Amino acid sequence: MSDAPLVLPLEDVDPTDPDTLGRVGGKAANLGALVRAGLAVPAGVCLTTAAYRRAVGSALDGLLSGVLGEPDAGALAEKARAAVLAVPIPDEVADAVRATCPDGPVAVRSSATAEDLPDASFAGQQDTFLNVVGDDAVLDAVRRCWASLWTDRAVAYRGAHDIDHAAVALAVVIQSMVDARWAGVLFTADPVTGRRGQAVIDAAPGLGESVVSGSVDPEHLVVDPAGEIVSRRAGAGGTVVRAVAGGGTEAVAHPSGAASLDDADARTLARLGRRVEALFGAPQDIEWALDGEGRAWLTQSRPITTLYPLVPGRPGLRLFLSANVAQGVFRPFTPAGLSAARHLASGVAGLLGAPVDDPEQGPPILSEAGERVFVDLTDVLRSRVGRAGAAGVLGVMEARSAEVIATQLERPELSVTRRSPLPALRRVARIAVRYRIPPAVVAAWIRPARARERAFALVRTAGDALPGRPEAGRVERVERARWMLADRFVRVPPRTAAAPVAGFLALGLAARLLRGRARPGELGTVLRGLPHNVTTEMDLALWDLAVRLRDDPATVAALTATPPAELAGQRSTWPPALATSLVAFLAAHGRRAVAEIDLGLPRWSDDPTHLLGVLANYVRLDDEGRAPDVVFARSAAEAEAMIEALAARAGGLRGRIVAAALHRARDLVGLRELPKYWLVTVLAAARDELAAVGADLASRGRLETGDDVFFLSLSEAREDRDRRELVRERRATYERELRRRHVPRIVLSDGTEPEALGTTDAPADGALTGVPASAGTVTGRVRVITDPQGARLEPGDVLVCPSTDPGWTPLFLTAGGLVMEMGGSNSHGAVVAREYGLPAVVGVRDAVARLTGVAEVRVDGTSGRVEPLAQTTSR
Repeated sequence: MSDAPLVLPLEDVDPTDPDTLGRVGGKAANLGALVRAGLAVPAGVCLTTAAYRRAVGSALDGLLSGVLGEPDAGALAEKARAAVLAVPIPDEVADAVRATCPDGPVAVRSSATAEDLPDASFAGQQDTFLNVVGDDAVLDAVRRCWASLWTDRAVAYRGAHDIDHAAVALAVVIQSMVDARWAGVLFTADPVTGRRGQAVIDAAPGLGESVVSGSVDPEHLVVDPAGEIVSRRAGAGGTVVRAVAGGGTEAVAHPSGAASLDDADARTLARLGRRVEALFGAPQDIEWALDGEGRAWLTQSRPITTLYPLVPGRPGLRLFLSANVAQGVFRPFTPAGLSAARHLASGVAGLLGAPVDDPEQGPPILSEAGERVFVDLTDVLRSRVGRAGAAGVLGVMEARSAEVIATQLERPELSVTRRSPLPALRRVARIAVRYRIPPAVVAAWIRPARARERAFALVRTAGDALPGRPEAGRVERVERARWMLADRFVRVPPRTAAAPVAGFLALGLAARLLRGRARPGELGTVLRGLPHNVTTEMDLALWDLAVRLRDDPATVAALTATPPAELAGQRSTWPPALATSLVAFLAAHGRRAVAEIDLGLPRWSDDPTHLLGVLANYVRLDDEGRAPDVVFARSAAEAEAMIEALAARAGGLRGRIVAAALHRARDLVGLRELPKYWLVTVLAAARDELAAVGADLASRGRLETGDDVFFLSLSEAREDRDRRELVRERRATYERELRRRHVPRIVLSDGTEPEALGTTDAPADGALTGVPASAGTVTGRVRVITDPQGARLEPGDVLVCPSTDPGWTPLFLTAGGLVMEMGGSNSHGAVVAREYGLPAVVGVRDAVARLTGVAEVRVDGTSGRVEPLAQTTSR
């Protein structure tokens, strides 16, 4: 590095050189690309990272290891800042700055090597100094830029993105100041709604610092792709920043509506933004300035990292539903999980009479973006029957998605083009006849116990037939997995559907007979403590296991004194009672997992960390009145009492029919979880086949480890090729997507998130509202949990989470209530909450963000209100 240049003119920065980012940082690299593209950038130079390392390298020796490993990173960051500010600037660095610094006032800007990256912009993490005059002042600003690499916010941001502090360095851009008449920020896509091609401009008189720092409420304009200004909002005042003669800046009051950016200037900026976006190939966040002659200058450009990737699909405007969100899985899918989803969807498409030529490609209705699965609902919504069906299904499964879709139905691209119900009826009738569903529904009503036995036996027998030959080779195992997913899975659910369908028909009949007689939440009470639900039975079996383990002091000590992840890796040292009992539980339920619809994720039998954490919570529970088996039995008794009350209220023959229908519903509705259980069974069996394939490929050097096979598609796993580099790239992508904080539930093909276009008025008292899911009221401590692995939930806590799947439900046994961002009255979390008698509200927009920092809430599961009662800064 001794011959590395200390200073580079911006026009000499080569963005195509792989060493450029490490030499000049993200900001300077992007400015160099703009200059080379012929765009207007103020003249300037970049003091490279070689100068930073030469000046401060020795000063930071011994500190970096502390910053990386010390929990109090803030204190060590402060020491690093102090060390940098104290170092003298080497003579050769100072001489290089004096020789190359532009004449006149300059802007001195930080440019870190971990900055303006595709997935992390680091916007505002390092410092900028404006209107700096004189060599000494420039050198002082350089030193302060170097020190800003170690601000608390920069250190915290790098830590959140798993960026090695020791690998980061800082370059400094020194540019001529623009005598700005107007300045601000331009987004080439709407950062709120996600819509691509729409330029969003925030502008204020003077320097752009007032807009960036938030000291002024800027004028806000939106320019569409045709150059029309579709929205303009005047600023509401504040202070703007102006340059001061002789150096420095001052804040000047800016009254509301005092000035307005010209339409022509707005169009010029929008056109400029499109050129910049085309240059970088992605939507950009651009800082700009207009000088006194009306010329637009670019002072910075970086990717908009918060935008969700566009969902690919057929031409024209399309509407997509996030299958991940609908299933309560916010995390990305592994590549094997995505491949499995395509095979499963191909099987379903074949059942519906639309066979797919290549299951690896999946049906056209399925798309992927951000390593997540999306379903194209456009054609469904263009059908009168499809529109009604989507509204009905989503209304009970994911109510907020149904509400958002309803706001888009007036779009001409989604207008109804197929009005006849006959094609859909023929398709449904064909399936019903093929699987003899109508007579099976009648039989289930007449003899529910026999229908349950048949359904469970069918799933058990089909599951026993899934595993292939133990001596099978790689190709045979992959083909076996493909057969399970694309062919075998879809054959079972229609044969088990009759029982739960009969149960829901019985519930519907009772609801009709009770119209005007049942109060809100009462029918939901009937579904509490439902028997014959495989997920509930699993949860209660885990609780029973915990009760037995309480009597073994060695097991209690191991569970409560050792972190679950550490304990999971010490199976050989488990106390005998724990080892014997948990092995037996895993033999029955080990195919389950958190986010279990992703084939690529470990099952509990592979990694019991989550179960050990849940057991640790259970053995601490000493309130017998809150014991899950007691709560479940109490819920069942409440349900039976409600049936009697509703039947008596209806009276006479009507009352007897109501009682019979509701009892039949309790006999059969619990089987609604059976198709999901069958899906998990198939995924676990297919995973076993792929795990064997992975072990084979790893043994021959095609993969680093056997688990790497889950970062391949099924077709790729079938091939005998070295996939190690491909797996490394995909793991990096997967890890990056794990950090994504927002996944849209509904998104259009142009990137627009309809949910962001408008919001309903919140209650004046600050309460949150959602879908009533389980009747009752509870007041409890808030426990926000976004990942159930290792989560601690004290008895009576109100669980606040994005969504749930069966892997979450052991937490329900100790919760006092549930608040969930996703779901409807019949979604998984809502159903389980009702069965356990937990007051629950689902479909609460932004519940996690809005209740983080709230100590206590009142949850009214009858009205759908969540009322924050106390704030906290410690939870």
